[in-house]
Amino acid sequence: MIALEKMLQETPYVSYTYAYPHKTAYRPFPSLLRLDELWAEEKRSAIFLYMHVPFCEMRCGFCNLFTTVDTTAKFAAGYLAALERQAERVRAALGEVSIARMAIGGGTPTHLAVDDLARLFDLAERLFNVVPGSVPTSVETSPLTATPAKLQLLRARGVDRVSIGVQSFIEAESRAAGRAQQTAVVEQALAAIRTEHFPTLNIDLIYGLPGQTVANWLTSLQAALRYQPEELYLYPLYIRPLTGLGRKGVIDSEDMRLACYRAGRDLLLASGYTQVSMRMFRAAHAPVETGPVYCVQDDGMVGLGCGARSYTRTHHYASEYAVGAQGVRAILAEYIAMPAKAFDFAYYGFCLNDEEQRRRYALKSLLEAGGLHLASYQLRFESDVFSDLPELRALLDAEMATLTENVMILTAAGIERSDTIGPWLYSTRVKELMRGYELR
Repeated sequence: MIALEKMLQETPYVSYTYAYPHKTAYRPFPSLLRLDELWAEEKRSAIFLYMHVPFCEMRCGFCNLFTTVDTTAKFAAGYLAALERQAERVRAALGEVSIARMAIGGGTPTHLAVDDLARLFDLAERLFNVVPGSVPTSVETSPLTATPAKLQLLRARGVDRVSIGVQSFIEAESRAAGRAQQTAVVEQALAAIRTEHFPTLNIDLIYGLPGQTVANWLTSLQAALRYQPEELYLYPLYIRPLTGLGRKGVIDSEDMRLACYRAGRDLLLASGYTQVSMRMFRAAHAPVETGPVYCVQDDGMVGLGCGARSYTRTHHYASEYAVGAQGVRAILAEYIAMPAKAFDFAYYGFCLNDEEQRRRYALKSLLEAGGLHLASYQLRFESDVFSDLPELRALLDAEMATLTENVMILTAAGIERSDTIGPWLYSTRVKELMRGYELR
């Protein structure tokens, strides 16, 4: 493992630890794994149901998500038919199950026609008993696709959180990021979302865009605050291979990113927001989370759709991953052609041994404001976290974290280095797999 001190002297922006292990550590399993066997010993009383819609109206220059812009009504129909086949087989494999959270992401789910969007909710209700209002439900949207008709459907089907990718309120910045976007359209979409009275509005913004200044970044943040969003996600720009910006050879502006982060954080804290992680900020007026209890460290996820990931304690699995247009289309074509029985198996992913399970638990806890509860870790694994992961003490020595009342929490300095600390804690095995991954 590279010394923490060495990594802290380099860029703060190594990689975003959204999930562990990273999807580029996934590989084909040695043999097909039956889903009913994978889930047989799992706790299924609080499952996160995720549906992936890999369609967008445009491919932003910074985007490395599994999505395509080349869609027709026929293609979308074929995709939804495959997703329905998958949902039915997965439901049969799970046995008794209770959904605690649901999200529809992408891509841009609201790129679908109203009837097609309704079809996803029909599936969730018919197969998983997710009736409107029964569980917290989130849907992602974009300024161009957040139409009144689609927003009305979402609200009627129990969606209580809408997340909109704005990225910037300044048109020149949007164009430089390969995103054709008019600020007037953004404002119209936000007003339409507010008209439907969703309990939670989340706005995504990006700092470090080409040509962006700290002053312009704060202008975008202040524009977002006019809509009083319950949540804001502030993302640093990453230039990744095969993306539009990556192909153009655009270089990260890392000094400016750190300055933008600090300015944005300070503005939101002064505006009454609480910092939940390096990226997430929650308003004081945000609703108190209700619904079934769900713990990201302990409870599983069932992903439906090409590009969705599923998590059990011992296995993470998904379809294959690509960024380039040809790679995405090839994987989608294979998914659409899959017969129903093929969805009975997991064929691609990562097997988490005891060490990886412990590492994931610590990572997912430590990078959030609540921190790593040592007693909860002890209860889960019947071992001491510092015995299992002695490198964690380096965070205390570097004053990147504190240990108070049996909880290890990142300091302000540690939070802003989350994209260093996360990758630093990856196992040697995961790092080697990520380095050897051939991106399509």
